Amino acid sequence: GLLIAVSVSAADKLAEGTVRKIDAPTQRVMLAHGPIASIGMGPMTMMFKVKDAAMLKPLKEGDKVRFLVEEIGGDYTIVRIEAKK
Repeated sequence: GLLIAVSVSAADKLAEGTVRKIDAPTQRVMLAHGPIASIGMGPMTMMFKVKDAAMLKPLKEGDKVRFLVEEIGGDYTIVRIEAKK
């Protein structure tokens, strides 16, 4: 039950965006995104670091995604990203 409760509350915090560019060597992805409530950011297009390079593998340019950003060591870092069904 715990896992479900966590993912439901996390789902509320997921921001939505579109993949513009994937830079696998630097573990970064460029997203055109809507508001990101978790860090109080408005809609824009910017590069984000991802916590793990493997997170970029299933993604391709143009994908609509939902993602969760946390500030880690002063960098806005994507800790979860998934293509929208």
